[in-house]
Formats: sequence, C-alpha cells, structure tokens
Amino acid sequence: MSNKINFNANLSLRARIFLAMTVIVVATFVLLSVITIPQFKTQSEKYHSKRLERKEAQIQRSIAYFFSQEAETQLNPKKLDSILSEKIYQVSDVQSVKFSIYSLDGDLINSTLPKNEINSLNPELLSRILGQKDSKIIEITQINNIQYRSSFSLILDDNFSPLWILNLPYYDDDNLNSYELDSFLIILGEVYFFLLILSIIISYFVSQYMTKAISEIALKMKQTRLDKRNSKIKIKARSKEVNSLVESYNNMVEMLDKNVQELSKSNKEQAWREMAKQVAHEIKNPLTPMKLSVQSFERDFINDKKNKEKVEDFTQTIIQQIDTMSSIASAFSNFAEMPTQQGEKLNIVKAVRLSLEIFKEKHIVFESDTDRLVIDIDRPQIVRIMTNLIKNAMQACENNKSPLIKVSIKKMSKTVRITVKDNGSGIPLNIRKNIFEPNFTTKSGGMGLGLGMVKNLVNSYGGKIDFESKINKGTIFKITFPIPN
Repeated sequence: MSNKINFNANLSLRARIFLAMTVIVVATFVLLSVITIPQFKTQSEKYHSKRLERKEAQIQRSIAYFFSQEAETQLNPKKLDSILSEKIYQVSDVQSVKFSIYSLDGDLINSTLPKNEINSLNPELLSRILGQKDSKIIEITQINNIQYRSSFSLILDDNFSPLWILNLPYYDDDNLNSYELDSFLIILGEVYFFLLILSIIISYFVSQYMTKAISEIALKMKQTRLDKRNSKIKIKARSKEVNSLVESYNNMVEMLDKNVQELSKSNKEQAWREMAKQVAHEIKNPLTPMKLSVQSFERDFINDKKNKEKVEDFTQTIIQQIDTMSSIASAFSNFAEMPTQQGEKLNIVKAVRLSLEIFKEKHIVFESDTDRLVIDIDRPQIVRIMTNLIKNAMQACENNKSPLIKVSIKKMSKTVRITVKDNGSGIPLNIRKNIFEPNFTTKSGGMGLGLGMVKNLVNSYGGKIDFESKINKGTIFKITFPIPN
C-alpha cells in the first residue's frame, strides 16, 4: 500500500494529465461497449417478438378470409376442418410460414411443419389456451443454444367464438443481429483506437503546455541564489492560476534581489565606516605632533638669514601637506559618523539660504515659494548636505562659459522638496547607479565620500534623495524631507 502511495506521489502533474486523458478515452470505450451489448440484446428480443406477432396476425387474417367465404354455405364443423386442412398449404405458401392447426379438443387437424417438429397439446397446455380467449400463450425453450418460441392462439369466428387452435413455431435467428453487433464493435474499436492514439498525442502536448510554466517555476526556484541576480520567468500562460503563480514568483524574485542589494550595500557601507574610523584615527594621531615639530623647526631656523627662504618654503610645504592629510582624515571621519540627532525644529528656508552665503559666486541662485517652513533637522547637517551638493555642482560647471546653479525649495502636501540644479556636463549613464556608493568618484583629487555622506544624512532624517541628469545639459538633485504634523 505504501509503495502505491509513493508511486502516485512521485507522478508529475504532466504524467497525471497524460494518464487521465488516456484513461478517459479507454474507459469511455469500455463503458460504451458494456451499454451497447445489452441494448442490442434488448432490441433483438423486441424484434423477434414483434416479428412473431406479425406472422401470427397474417396467418389469422388469411384463415379468416377463407372462413368468411365458406361461412355462407352453412357447412358443418367437420366439413370446415376438411376445407381448412386443404387450405393450410396454400396459406403457408402465401405467407412463407410453417404452422399447425389443432381442434379445440387438442387433435391435430393439419400441419405444414416436418413431423419431428410438430408439437402435441397436453391437457394442461390445452386448458391454458382455452382459458386465454383474448390473448395467446408463448412457450420459450432452448434448442441447440438457439431460442425457440412456440405461439398458441385461438382462431375465432365472426361471433368471436373459438374454432381452432393455431400453433406457430419461431426460431430467434440472431445471426444478422450478431453480425451487426460485431461489425459495430469492430468499427467502434477502430474509431477508439484512433482516438486513443490521438488523445495520447494531444494529452502529451496539452500536458506540456499546461505544466510548462510550473516546470519553469520549479527550475527557477531550484536555481534561486542569494549570491547572484535571479532572472524572472517570461511566460504568458492562459491559465489564470498559473499566471498568478508566475507573477507571485517574479514579485518574490524582484523583492529578493532588492533586499540582497540593500543588504550588500548596507554591509559595504558598514565596512567603509569601520575602515574610515580606523583610517581617520591612524592618520590624525601623528599629524598634530608632526605639525608642532615643523613649526618648532621653523622658529629655530627662521633667524638664519642665509637659510630663511629655504626654511620657509620647506615648512610651508610640509604644513600644507599635513593640512591636506588632516582634511582627508576629517572626510573619512565625517562619513563614518552618523549624525547625532538633536531633534531641532529648523526653518529649512532660512537654514539653506544661510548655508549658501559662504559661496560668493554670482551664478548660484536661491528661490523659495515660502519664507518659513519648519522641519525636524539639525542645522550643521543641512549645511553639510548643501555644501557638498553645491561643490559638486560647481565642479560640474567648470567648463561651462555661462554656469548656473539654482537652489529651490517647494512645499508639497506632506513633504518639502529641495532641488539643486546645474547646467554642467551631466553624469554619464554607466556610473549613475554607483553615484551614492562610498569610495566612488570621477575626480582625481577626491575621496568619493561626499554623496555617500549626503545620502546617509538625508536617510537618517527620514528623507529621500534622487537625481536626474542629461549629458551636457546638467543635473538635478532632489531631496525630500517629511513635514512634521
């Protein structure tokens, strides 16, 4: 029993559909055969019964015709028996039927049957015949596996009085019906054999078609990995349920890939933060004593007129390089440290305007549709955000003869949108997806931490940052912050 269950459980949906369609065709053929054979036998029984009735009625009418001609002569019964004994052969030839005529006493008057087939009337049968004036008696027996019917009925005069007893034997010859049944079953078998082959072919392709999407889903699910990008299923099935399954799988793959990317990005940023902290710490530690030592060296040798210029050049070069290293370390440190949120209620319009005042370039324009718009953000962080975006915009416009940087603030339904738009060179398509990643830069002298830091700051206050860019036409950075209720 368990083996049978395991066998059924191991059958694929494609095999089940294939077997189901094949079994249906075979079962239909068997069922039709089971119904047809009894139906043929029933029809054969009705056919022989009706045929016997017709033959009996024909003989009755023929005898009645002769009787009506002789009845006017007022013959006695014995004379009628004699006449009927002679006419019986004529009736038998005309109707092509062999029969026997008996008197009401059960004596044989005459018969066209062979002697060995003539029936004798026993008292019991005679009593039954005489007792059934309005009907007839049919005895059924089997002779050599052939059904034999023997019909006994009364021949009546014009006054419906019985005169004689008619015995009509009949063999149920089923040779024709059997031939027709065999022919029908053979034809039916040929048709169903063709249908069986056709159903096997159709069921194969139907099962392939119906299970293609499911098989594809199963294969794709086996191939699903977290360490690589998973492909979607591009199959349009006609079944609503299968389409729903395909859509669910594709949505799952899309969400999985998105989560994997976010997790990878988060892990990468976390690793950079840890590294940035370590680098900043290791760089800053020796910088201060180095700077103090150089300044002390400068004071000791500055009075030596002979080496004064050389010493100044040397010390300024060293101090400049130390300051550069310090700024690099600060950039790493700023990227690594998430801002400490103070929960300050800040007029974002005033804060952005003030952050732009440090830039003296005339091509930096600011506009806002309102003078006051309060959000939850700390002043130093909005300054850091705007400073980085403005610097990037200025560098993008370096080769433009008529540079323009436009900063605008607009109040939306539940958010405030800050845009920084420039008419610079734009961001190439092949680097746009990496623009916010740490350590990514297109500049020869930068660390690639600015936009990554900006995104971290914006996200930490529940905001979002995005951009649009066209080559040689400029870039627009869009920042949205929620407006508190």
